Amino acid sequence: MASTTTGARAALLALLAGAVGAASYVAASDASPAASGGGGTSISSASPGSTAASTGVQPAAPFTTADSGSCLTWQVGQDGAITGFEQTPCDSEHRFEVSTREDLATFPASEFGPDAEPPNQTRQAQLREELCGAATLRYLNGVYDPNGRYSVASILPPADAWARGDRTMLCGLQVTDSTGTPVLTTGAAATQDQARTLDTGQCAAVDAANSITVVDCAEPHQMEITRVVSLAEVFPDHTPTVEEQDGYLGDACTAAAHDYLGGEENLYQVALQPFWTTIPAASWDGGSRSMNCALVFSNEGNFATLTGSATAGRGGLLIDGNPPPERPDRRPLRDEQPAP
Repeated sequence: MASTTTGARAALLALLAGAVGAASYVAASDASPAASGGGGTSISSASPGSTAASTGVQPAAPFTTADSGSCLTWQVGQDGAITGFEQTPCDSEHRFEVSTREDLATFPASEFGPDAEPPNQTRQAQLREELCGAATLRYLNGVYDPNGRYSVASILPPADAWARGDRTMLCGLQVTDSTGTPVLTTGAAATQDQARTLDTGQCAAVDAANSITVVDCAEPHQMEITRVVSLAEVFPDHTPTVEEQDGYLGDACTAAAHDYLGGEENLYQVALQPFWTTIPAASWDGGSRSMNCALVFSNEGNFATLTGSATAGRGGLLIDGNPPPERPDRRPLRDEQPAP
């Protein structure tokens, strides 16, 4: 089976684990998709699906009636402005799932009184920790992978609603891209695989800050994804050990590399190795069931820099700026030899 050596793969896994942790932290720490103030995108005005105070009936009507279990969506313009903010069924595309609804007007003292300014980014992060974390964990019945695809987030009213006295804060869950921007997803979070994975054919770069970014395969990168593998049916009744996962994924990811490149000989010629990560027990218990198979090149325990896609063959791939190393001719594989 084509694979990195045990020592090299262990070093690569350690490097990747650091990168995944950093990427997850960036996404979670920037998770205020509709908060007023710098750093997050802002709801520019009350919009379809909200109960705006512009009717004159209630001077401090909440900007939305969304409550626990509701899902929200919106459109984002090129300038970052949000429009079309509305509730939508969770089995439809949405950007946010509400876990709890809080009224900051009931907060002790007068921090969020009638004349208070909206909280800044630092205070928003504190409120998210204080009011959203535990409530969202209860909403998910304790099943949550903090390193997975969902981040805990909060939404505050748009500036005009805040000025009218609306102190609603929504806590919930969202999936973000590498910039921390909420993306469209489908289905209630409690029913979804929480694993953070990349799509087949995507290339990923690991930068000096240990963050993972999806890039065009023509740009420098370290991994090319060959498959998303779900282990839910492979291990339906228990949390698998690393050894159990490796035993299955070694064959599965080698087969994925062959399928992705059109055969074992093509894999041999580009000189890349099948690579995979395993799911930690804490992540498995937190609802993550999937991982990626990828192609990499190990350079003394580090990821080599690849340019171009492995699907282009030797002529379209560079490894640390050089063509793939020459490969000696081999006897045909048993299944490729002519029948006697």
